[in-house]
Amino acid sequence: MRILIAEDDSILADGLSRSLRYEGYAVDVVHDGDSADSALQLQSFDLLILDLDLPKKNGLSVLQSIRQRQDTLPVLILTASDTVEQRVRGLDLGADDYMSKPFALTELEARVRALTRRSTGTSSALLHHKRLSFDLKGRMAYIDNQPLELSARETSLLEIFLSRSGRMISKNQFVDLLCEWGEEVTPNAIEVYIHRLRKKLEPSGVRILTVRGLGYCLEPEKLREDAPA
Repeated sequence: MRILIAEDDSILADGLSRSLRYEGYAVDVVHDGDSADSALQLQSFDLLILDLDLPKKNGLSVLQSIRQRQDTLPVLILTASDTVEQRVRGLDLGADDYMSKPFALTELEARVRALTRRSTGTSSALLHHKRLSFDLKGRMAYIDNQPLELSARETSLLEIFLSRSGRMISKNQFVDLLCEWGEEVTPNAIEVYIHRLRKKLEPSGVRILTVRGLGYCLEPEKLREDAPA
């Protein structure tokens, strides 16, 4: 999952990014509205955390631009102002959630989890596929309720597969979803990570299918276990 934080307070932005990276998200940060607007047109994100009081272009203008492009990206607004009028305007322009500063970090993390689940069409914090389950809050995978040991990168890959179950995901899409600006992760490296994850999932009966030229997907649960890959 990839998040963009648009916040001009560098100390707050740094604290948020550190916390969300610890939770397993890939996080990029911009400090003004123009940069936010440019980033959103060049890169795909799963969530935007948007401060309203941005320089160059304020948050409401950024939000308006997003919705005018018919972009359904979930947007969580942060603001130092807590007026009813501002909340109503932000929600009317298409914001998905609203938090007033100062806020509890644990509450923001919970709202981020809820919004990213919604963006991938997932309503539950626990994902299931065959004998495999994945706790989105704790970011832990289990086979028959026994913990599955995965690296941080393998955990992120599995989360992407499960939250997009039934959809084909290309190597380049994995790079976009997993990597922040400046990270050097190639499509070939993604192939290696998927190979390692595939081996760890074999005991659960969960199979990652490869479709040449298109990418990867989880084998649908409705297929017979002996169906060809």
